[in-house]
Amino acid sequence: MVHAQFDPTAREALAAAAVEAKTRRNLSWQQIADAAGLSVAFTTAAVLGQHPLPERSAKAVAELLGLDEDAAILLQTIPLRGSIPDRIPTDPTIYRFYEMLQVYGTTLKALVHEQFGDGIISAINFRLDVKKVADPEGGERAVITLDGKYLPTKPF
Repeated sequence: MVHAQFDPTAREALAAAAVEAKTRRNLSWQQIADAAGLSVAFTTAAVLGQHPLPERSAKAVAELLGLDEDAAILLQTIPLRGSIPDRIPTDPTIYRFYEMLQVYGTTLKALVHEQFGDGIISAINFRLDVKKVADPEGGERAVITLDGKYLPTKPF
């Protein structure tokens, strides 16, 4: 049976325990995703409390991290989503994404609506990928792909 959480406290505590276990066991997010049999972005979000994992994946992740059966069950529950409190983020990495949306949010909206019409890009039917690539001018660049299904607004 599918269960949903309505208080983020349990998933937040589980996320903290999972990250501690990941660190203690010197695991990467990719290794955890490989055990789950899912993408690294989805698995990471799930372990951090933003998605439920399928039963097989939840059990595999819990076993890899040395978490108990209750944790495996909790990893399968539908969480109360949202990992950023209702204020401007203070973590520098998260703040830069906030800054990008502050600067480019209206541009993205204008371009999406011009190309697709009135509607949204789904965060449910969605894929996320993060890659590190060499910068031709030296150093490295982050390539982040947000790939969501377009859902048009339907008059009723």
